[in-house]
Amino acid sequence: MTVTATKTDAVLLAASDLARSVLEEVAEPGTIGAHLGMDLLEERLGMHWFECTSAGYRGWRWGVSVARVPRAKVATVCETNLLPGAEAVLAPEWLPYADRLAPGDLGAGDVLPFRPDDPNLEAGFEATGEEDVDRMAFFELGLGRPRVLSAEGREAAASRWYAGDNGPESEVAVKATAQCTTCGYFLPMAGALRVTFGVCANEWSPSDGRVVTLDHGCGAHSETDMDHPEPIPVGEPIVDEFAVDLEPAERATHAGTHPEAEGEEPTEAPTDDEARDEAPSEEQHGSDDPVTD
Repeated sequence: MTVTATKTDAVLLAASDLARSVLEEVAEPGTIGAHLGMDLLEERLGMHWFECTSAGYRGWRWGVSVARVPRAKVATVCETNLLPGAEAVLAPEWLPYADRLAPGDLGAGDVLPFRPDDPNLEAGFEATGEEDVDRMAFFELGLGRPRVLSAEGREAAASRWYAGDNGPESEVAVKATAQCTTCGYFLPMAGALRVTFGVCANEWSPSDGRVVTLDHGCGAHSETDMDHPEPIPVGEPIVDEFAVDLEPAERATHAGTHPEAEGEEPTEAPTDDEARDEAPSEEQHGSDDPVTD
């Protein structure tokens, strides 16, 4: 810890150039900035500070400690340091692996370290005085589990589940019209937690396969329904018989122009039967005027 004394030392204060020259031998070239002053740490012991201009150590400072013997007029360099300042970016405090992991960090292949004194667990054969808990503990002991949930572990789990996304205060539960306790897909839990929790077995629910509270709810409740509006008649379809669809016609061949002259294939002459079919009958007229006798 830096302690600034009330008095100064002229010999140590004048050793800034000595401190810089020694620092240039150990520091990365071009990373020593302006002289920031000197702190007198103890009698005849001071620390010269220089700005660190390295891009990776923004807010850090170079420190060079100098000292002198009694009645000496020459300072001696003790050591050089690169120390963080008030605005330096520091790495987070180191934590052991067991304390550094958070819920949700565990992935495939990861293994949690064994905790022999886990407060959430207790020996499977230890009687707790609660009938439901002891019955479950003795049953689990027959299966070979050495530890089961303790009262503290059950309380922590219940508090976490109740306050989570499958509790009564979640957005989906607040907007639901019925609760899980009346849903046919609700499976109650065994043991002491059955009075508050169960498991959702509805594949249409966002809580399917999750622990839910009795007062949770969602829109997939087995006994609720939605309003079915009456169908609106649209009437019979209307066919517009007067509409005309225009389609482009092929360009007719100019009169007197032979088809081969324009690169077209010659057409065959119509037969006598085809000519009679195409010839206009006596009842056909070339105009829209009524036929008069």
